[in-house]
Amino acid sequence: MLQPRCTFMCIQRNIRLFHLHESSGGDWHRHAAHTCAHTPFTCPNSEEQSIYAATLHTQFTTTVAAVLFSGCLGLVYLGLGLSMLDNIVNQDASVYPPHWWLVTLSQGFNLICSSFAFSIRPRFLGAAFVKLFSVLVTTYAAFIGCSSVVGIVAKKAITIKACLDVLSLPDAFLLLLYGVRCSHDEEGYQGNGNALYKPLNAEADGEMADSDSQVTLFAKAGFFSKMSFWWLNHLMKMGYKKPLEDKDVPLLQTTDLAHNQYLIFLAKLNSKQSQSNATPSLLWTIVSCHKRGIMVSGFFALLKVLTLSIGPLLLKAFINVSVGKGTFKYEGFVLAATLFICKCCESLSERQWYFRTRRLGLQVRSLLSAAIYKKQQKLSNSAKMQHSSGQIMNYVTVDAYRVGEFPYWFHQTWTTTIQLCIALAILYNAVGAAAVSSLAVIIITVVGNAPLAKLQNKFQSKLMEAQDVRLKAMSESLVHMKILKLYAWEAHFKKVIEGLREVEYKWLSAFLLRRAYNSIVFWSSPVLVSAATFLTCYLLKIPLDASNVFTTVATLRLVQEPVRSIPIVIAVAIQAKVAFTRISKFLDARELNGQVRKKYRVGTDYPIAMNSCSFSWDENPSKPTLNNINLVVKAGEKIAICGEVGSGKSTLLAAVLGEVPKTEGTIQVCGRIAYVSQTAWIQTGTIQDNILFGSLMDRQMYQETLARCSLLKDLEMLPFGDLTQIGERGINLSGGQKQRVQLARALYQNADIYLLDDPFSAVDAHTATSLFNDYVMGILSDKTVLLVTHQVDFLPGFDSILLMSDGVVIRSASYHDLLSDCQEFKYLVNAHKDTTGVSDLNNMAHHRAKDLPIKETDGIHGNRYIESVKPSPVDQLIKTEERESGDAGLKPYILYLRQKKGFLYASLSVMSHIIFIAGQISQNSWMAANVQNPDVSALKLISVYIVIGVCTVFFVLSRSIFFVVLGMQTSRSLFSQLLNSLFRAPMSFFDSTPLGRVLSRVSSDLSIIDLDVPFALMFGFSSSLNAYSNLGVLAVVTWQVLFVSLPMIVLAIRLQRYYLASAKELMRINGTTKSALVNHLGESISGAITIRAFEEEGRFFAKNLELVDKNAGTFSPGFVGMALSYGLSLNNSFVSSIQKQCDLANKIISVERVNQYMDIPSEAAEVIEENRPAPDWPQVGSVELKDLKIRYREDTPLVLHGITCKFQGRDKIGIVGRTGSGKTTLIGALFRLVEPAEGEIIIDSVNISKIGLHDLRSRLGIIPQDPTLFQGTVRYNLDPLGQFSDQQIWEVLDKCQLLEAVREKEQGLDSLVAEDGSNWSMGQRQLFCLGRTLLKRCRILVLDEATASIDNATDAVLQKTIQSEFKHCTVITVAHRIPTVMGCDMVLAISDGKVVEYDKPMKLMETEGSLFRELVNEYWSYTSNGNV
Repeated sequence: MLQPRCTFMCIQRNIRLFHLHESSGGDWHRHAAHTCAHTPFTCPNSEEQSIYAATLHTQFTTTVAAVLFSGCLGLVYLGLGLSMLDNIVNQDASVYPPHWWLVTLSQGFNLICSSFAFSIRPRFLGAAFVKLFSVLVTTYAAFIGCSSVVGIVAKKAITIKACLDVLSLPDAFLLLLYGVRCSHDEEGYQGNGNALYKPLNAEADGEMADSDSQVTLFAKAGFFSKMSFWWLNHLMKMGYKKPLEDKDVPLLQTTDLAHNQYLIFLAKLNSKQSQSNATPSLLWTIVSCHKRGIMVSGFFALLKVLTLSIGPLLLKAFINVSVGKGTFKYEGFVLAATLFICKCCESLSERQWYFRTRRLGLQVRSLLSAAIYKKQQKLSNSAKMQHSSGQIMNYVTVDAYRVGEFPYWFHQTWTTTIQLCIALAILYNAVGAAAVSSLAVIIITVVGNAPLAKLQNKFQSKLMEAQDVRLKAMSESLVHMKILKLYAWEAHFKKVIEGLREVEYKWLSAFLLRRAYNSIVFWSSPVLVSAATFLTCYLLKIPLDASNVFTTVATLRLVQEPVRSIPIVIAVAIQAKVAFTRISKFLDARELNGQVRKKYRVGTDYPIAMNSCSFSWDENPSKPTLNNINLVVKAGEKIAICGEVGSGKSTLLAAVLGEVPKTEGTIQVCGRIAYVSQTAWIQTGTIQDNILFGSLMDRQMYQETLARCSLLKDLEMLPFGDLTQIGERGINLSGGQKQRVQLARALYQNADIYLLDDPFSAVDAHTATSLFNDYVMGILSDKTVLLVTHQVDFLPGFDSILLMSDGVVIRSASYHDLLSDCQEFKYLVNAHKDTTGVSDLNNMAHHRAKDLPIKETDGIHGNRYIESVKPSPVDQLIKTEERESGDAGLKPYILYLRQKKGFLYASLSVMSHIIFIAGQISQNSWMAANVQNPDVSALKLISVYIVIGVCTVFFVLSRSIFFVVLGMQTSRSLFSQLLNSLFRAPMSFFDSTPLGRVLSRVSSDLSIIDLDVPFALMFGFSSSLNAYSNLGVLAVVTWQVLFVSLPMIVLAIRLQRYYLASAKELMRINGTTKSALVNHLGESISGAITIRAFEEEGRFFAKNLELVDKNAGTFSPGFVGMALSYGLSLNNSFVSSIQKQCDLANKIISVERVNQYMDIPSEAAEVIEENRPAPDWPQVGSVELKDLKIRYREDTPLVLHGITCKFQGRDKIGIVGRTGSGKTTLIGALFRLVEPAEGEIIIDSVNISKIGLHDLRSRLGIIPQDPTLFQGTVRYNLDPLGQFSDQQIWEVLDKCQLLEAVREKEQGLDSLVAEDGSNWSMGQRQLFCLGRTLLKRCRILVLDEATASIDNATDAVLQKTIQSEFKHCTVITVAHRIPTVMGCDMVLAISDGKVVEYDKPMKLMETEGSLFRELVNEYWSYTSNGNV
């Protein structure tokens, strides 16, 4: 008895630890076994076992006794009841009164039902129900038993029934005993798992108990709780008392978790694949996963249709009773009772139908979100070209949402058909052959709608494609907003996005208009059907009376609601079809071949081996990116990879990682890999999170990692040490700090192979020396290292050097061998000497360096780093996402309607609908008043009826058109305001706002505003007006109905408010959790190579599943929006009205969310008309800084502390300082990316704070620290504004060493530039940025570490190009390579945001204690050490 319970607990533990499945390499069974072996629960000892066995035995005995006794007694009652009935039929004498057979049969059925109920597991029915039911049965039995005893005493006669009644007393007592005990045990089980299992780890048990208590009550709800939605009441009550918060949202039950749904899907997919060689259909696989849910919800849908269709039949029977044609005495009461029962069944089944299909949609959405994320982790390079990051985000936020919406509407497709068939049958019964004309009108309506549906499908596909393109452009612009501001390109890129949005509007208006036409057709079809029916009655001489007229009208009103919902069903089905096709196409995209890496084998001497390998990013063997690579790396060997820009160095590392498709040869890589990318990838989170990267904290190793990566001093300067929150893409770290965090992440993983892609280019000379000595040659001394570098000084320390050119390894040898007999290598080394020998300072610096030892890390930083205290979240960079709270009232509706004459269009459409309703009422009133009026002929009766009906159709048309215009105009206005607000926002907004928050608003929220809100508003208004007009008609015709209806309306409104208090908060939380999901997805896409390199896909997938579940959890209660109306079966139109209002209230939250980013405080004006600089400003190019103080936010300390200096016009200024000293901040102040807290900057006598931002930035040139390319063409990236000719662009390409690279491409200037410029090397991207500046030719040029990723030979050529091309300009150079600034006229040295010195470089070199001199000496120290 005990073993299964232990096993069950073990299984539960496995389910709870589901997310470790992926992180354990997918070995679920091994992990499950491990979990069972180490479960923190133990079975009881022998004494407890005996107690437990005795308890079980007693419980089992009670159960069997109660169930058997109750069942047998029930059967005897049934037998007695049938015997009584037989006596009555045969008119035999009986000792019992005539009606007792019914009482006896009902008692028998009651006892059998009780027996059945208590034989079921109590948890299925719910503890509360079991307890209540057993008490009621006992009370009932006690009453019957006592009554029988009194009867025996009074009559002094004993009957069989009396004996059975007395025997039912002990039976009821047994049931009561069992019910109370079972419910107690069940509650105990639900409350704390199982008390007989003792936790060995109290903390773990507490966590599990806490997790259990947070799971949705739906998971523990009994049968009746589920049917009545009582389980939801706890959350609703909490939401009504106070605004819900994230922590209040319950967790999903196990079945609904994205991980479980995904596993079920994979299992089903694999089983289908094993049965057939063909690729299984994604759609049918999902359907087969959820066929039980579809069938059950389908059953409730059918039950709803059947109970609803009984209404007109009962109406006809009521009319017959009212005119004296009843069949028996109390028929009216029986009909009323039947109507009440039917309405209860209809309401109950409808709520279950809606709830179950919503839950089904949620499960499908979760599994698709999981599948999309999993797919993007394995996407090949060629597939990435077809599916950009913006598109992938669209698949999750919009397409998966649309597919998830479809199950809710699916059953409407066939139930509407059944309802129509039933309606036709009822019509045939009422009006005979005239029903054929109704059928004809319906067929014409459906057939006529088919072409519209096809067009809608086409327009929806085009709309989604246009949305993809627009979202991709927006995503790219938002990510690179700093670059757009530096180049003053915001207006141009905003115009491009507006142009893309116009294309979107074209398809959106086409789609909405077709949907409006659908709406017109189906809203007017009941009018046309009734007109056709009555006209046919007249032509066929079928008499019209009150009975068949109002049966017809009632039947048509019955199908009116489902017929009117057909346009919604068609729209949703088309949207789901298009979305599903897009997702299927993405899931079928090409994947990476993961066969390159092998698990580490002990004693492997050659961890990396390539034999005659060729690789191609395009998977094209005829165009290899790398050709005939032969590489064998010994364990512990240090390999340097060098070569000119674009020679294939980074591609070689990517090939080792398995990122580049192999077209030829064999490759084997053994061991764990750590990878440092050339472009730093930093996650949003703390520095500690980025370094640990999912590993457990080892404090000693962690401290050593920080020291080896020269991070200790930086952490001391940061406000919260290593717990400082890092903005998206490491926005609040300098370039050097980001690279050192990456190096720390790699080191902490303690891998076997280290692939380092030019990590020292972003750090200063001293830090580079320290990192090389302590990191590469120190702590990695026994590791295998492949280092891409342009710094020749480090090369002598390597075992072997690979010299690359045009995708080929031209030589592989040691430093001295290459230097002696390789001409290309000599050229590279000599180029380095040329760049370092710019002046006679060379000898001086070199001489002085001999006596200067290299400082050790501890000497510079000391061991002063203390573990950080946990920071206050308030002080961190990334704030909690803002959201409205409580009841916003009419505010979002007013916001929506006040855009571009919105109130006018809404008023016109509401008036149109009121006239339509008035027409319908007058139609029915005319028919009711004159159907039995002998003075009105049948022709006149029907003609007037038809004319009124046809007139109402025009008002349905005008209503729909006005709402489409309203929707289009409002979408335009909201998007325009949002776009302006985002593009005018200061950089501080983008630094502190994760991209996911913005993207979720411009994708899913905007899609809801475009497609859903206009029609939700229309149907909300329409259904409310319908409901109240129905009530008005009832009040006029039968005023007594107000006694029932008014209290019901008050109750309905109160219940609606009760529900909406929680539903609105849940939808808001849904928005914020969706932002987190999108943000994580965006980060995962941008860091995919790093994540795969560290084999962390499982952890990131588990995090994604957690975010999907968190987002789905807000829908879990939210989709029961319609469920609250289960008690409101007063009238179908009222139920529909409340549903539509709840739906609108949920959708209007998207307007609320978009509005949050429509009023971002903007930066200074782009142009100040009264203070515009001269057209040729700046002429001289002098820059004067006066007491410049900068802080990034009001609540943060100063970053620049009162800098004062003057850069003379046409001078060449060098700005130097250690990493994090404030060099890049100074450049940001020059471009006014951040406004001065105090002080001013004067350029050619103009205070730059007094002029417009566009006037300032467009007159300055910059080559930024992070080279950025945009998706498009080579021409577009050099000249996005289209200001220059092709000849000018070719000349510039020649000057910046890109001519050959572009000429090799087939399309020349129209050659493709992929997203983020990923098909061009980092060095080439920097050359593109130089090209932009050469085209622009500004009087002031800023080089922000512009040649960090370029080899020395190219750097030498570029320095000469810059000197010649910008000899009449002021050039401000921020550089880590000291020789770059040696030829400057003046050098500004900064330390900790303060000016340390500003003078001629020669003079500074001669000054004892000069910071510049110290930096030069450090540079020459590591150079001389490197060349030893």
